[in-house]
Amino acid sequence: MAKLVFGMMQSLDGYVDHMKFAPGPALFRHFIEQVRSLTGSVYGRRIYEIMRYWDEDRPEWGGEERDFAAAWRSQPKWVVSRTLKSVGPNATLVEDELEAVVRGLKARLGGEIDVAGPDLARSLTDLGLIDEYRLYLCPVVVGHGTPFFAGPRPPLRLAASDLMAEDVIRLTYVPA
Repeated sequence: MAKLVFGMMQSLDGYVDHMKFAPGPALFRHFIEQVRSLTGSVYGRRIYEIMRYWDEDRPEWGGEERDFAAAWRSQPKWVVSRTLKSVGPNATLVEDELEAVVRGLKARLGGEIDVAGPDLARSLTDLGLIDEYRLYLCPVVVGHGTPFFAGPRPPLRLAASDLMAEDVIRLTYVPA
């Protein structure tokens, strides 16, 4: 049975924003390895549209950007949206029956399935489907934006804390 994991970089004041802060080199390498190890990812529409950046090579990229893009492209993706009409390569559009689709993925697959997007994570939390939350706490304050927890924080128990590169701490929580 697969484990459903929601993890994102978060500011000290609780926000996620890919435009306000980005991982440094060591943390980016961690994310490359993490993406390589995933069974697949379930994306909300907004974060999927941001991540589509990795679909096409860019001349300014270095080796690590190319490595991340290759890992991202190779993994299966399930994109949850009622407004998108199509999705890119190696992606499946999920328009309805979110709970049934995700329960089916968890039952059918092994390893880890990443959940991408706070709104989607909230829906899956409400359904009791997320097995683990990984907060990559970054030493920045952004003051506003999209919170990591898009709804009330579920009851959680700290399972691990790890000092990552560039002064980032990863806090791993499981449902209490």
